[in-house]
Amino acid sequence: MSASADLRAIERINEGDRTPVVFVHGLWLLPSSWDRWATVFEEAGYAPLTPGWPDDPDTVADANAHPEVFAGKSVGQVADHFASLIERLDRKPVVIGHSFGGLITQMLAGRGLAAASVAIDPAPFRGVLPLPVSSLRAAGAVLGNPANYHRAVPLTYDQFRYSFANAVTEEEARELYERFAVPAPGEPLFQAAAANFNPWTEVKVDTLSPERGPLLIISGEKDHTVPWAIANASYKKQEKNGGAVTEITEIAGRGHALTIDSGWREVADTALAFVKRFTD
Repeated sequence: MSASADLRAIERINEGDRTPVVFVHGLWLLPSSWDRWATVFEEAGYAPLTPGWPDDPDTVADANAHPEVFAGKSVGQVADHFASLIERLDRKPVVIGHSFGGLITQMLAGRGLAAASVAIDPAPFRGVLPLPVSSLRAAGAVLGNPANYHRAVPLTYDQFRYSFANAVTEEEARELYERFAVPAPGEPLFQAAAANFNPWTEVKVDTLSPERGPLLIISGEKDHTVPWAIANASYKKQEKNGGAVTEITEIAGRGHALTIDSGWREVADTALAFVKRFTD
């Protein structure tokens, strides 16, 4: 969805009386990865909004044809972009994000911009210390070359298979790769890798904000990119917020592609059940 389309969608949402739900995608995906989720939430009585990161192409084909448009996007820039859209909404939205979108979701919640939040396999922020070997391997596609900091980096099928689609069949993994995978900016991965060494990092979350609101963290049991150790460390930081509900759940048998693979509905229903508790 283009920036102008996002603004038109916000106008339509403001004309109604439904609680908005803002979906935030992560690296190597586009807003279209949320299309089925948006339908589920709309049918449940919410007003879904699926903005892109700045300059996101509309389609996977366009994205793969013009990878350069993804380069040079920082975590702070993307968080500010989503914040500016949320601030145009008349009602405080639910925010749901996956991977780096899950990190940005927590950043937005820490700014008091979310009525409730769901962070799915969220990328780590400053203060989250575990560095599992599988995470390092998954990030190696980018971090292995310092020049990638300023580049847009695609995943090969084998890299996608390991970092996203390790918990599905070979046939499904190939289908997911063709249907969803696009290049991604390298900068956020370098920012996350250095966050615990950089006191000025953009990759930080105000976990103690009294305006954070309820938060659910969802972890895929077999996720290589954001394993339980990282998700649970994020939860441990967030649960110190004494003024808001903080929960974590693990989805058995699922990898990092849990929002887009054949089991997506279980994850969507888990998120929806949490959201309903605080918005109905």
